Amino acid sequence: MARAAVRAVPLPTGLTPPARAATLAELLLPLDMAGFALHLPSLLLAPRGDGRPVILLPGYGASEVSMEPLARFLSFIGYTAHQWDLGRNRGKVDQYSRAIADQLVARHAAPVTLIGWSLGGVVAREAARLAPDRVRQIITMGTPIIGGPKYTSVGRRFARAESLDMDRFEREVHERNLVGLDCPITAIYTDRDGVVSPASSQDIYNPQTRMVKVGGGHFGLGINPRVWRIIADTLAG
Repeated sequence: MARAAVRAVPLPTGLTPPARAATLAELLLPLDMAGFALHLPSLLLAPRGDGRPVILLPGYGASEVSMEPLARFLSFIGYTAHQWDLGRNRGKVDQYSRAIADQLVARHAAPVTLIGWSLGGVVAREAARLAPDRVRQIITMGTPIIGGPKYTSVGRRFARAESLDMDRFEREVHERNLVGLDCPITAIYTDRDGVVSPASSQDIYNPQTRMVKVGGGHFGLGINPRVWRIIADTLAG
């Protein structure tokens, strides 16, 4: 597959991290979970899969455990769900994306769908740049597409840990994103996200990206039945 063309997209301006109130509202996850129950019946009607492989990538600070409920659901409806097998996500995007690209080449003969939560979605996108012929499609959930960690509630802490100049890193992320992706992309986000700015979850670089808004907060994206049904419908489509 030929490398995707470079996009003519200016560096976005005016973005900010989530407000402190939005971050504190992530503590409402138990209440969100009660509301999630209303969407559970829709999962019974989710389209069945064809056994093809899907790789799940957790967010920053999380491990495979966070993706296990989604993995079980996808297996139940007929997909072969794989965890990324890299342990806790410690923010090493380049290292992880290379490891995932190597997995795609070594373990899978046919293109694979990558599903990433938060920073896991960034890893999915970068792995697709490294091995475009091996990625069928990408689905992200609350992923900081614009600006890297700059517009997240954990950005400052991450920058200190990694000795990052946030403005410089934002420009580097932008330049990397300018090299577009050719595969289908679905970007799921919520306006209530208290970890990743909803504006930074918008994929302004790839015109084929389908943006889908859901309710709830960032911490509920991986267990939200509405998100699961969107993923099931996307995989079936």
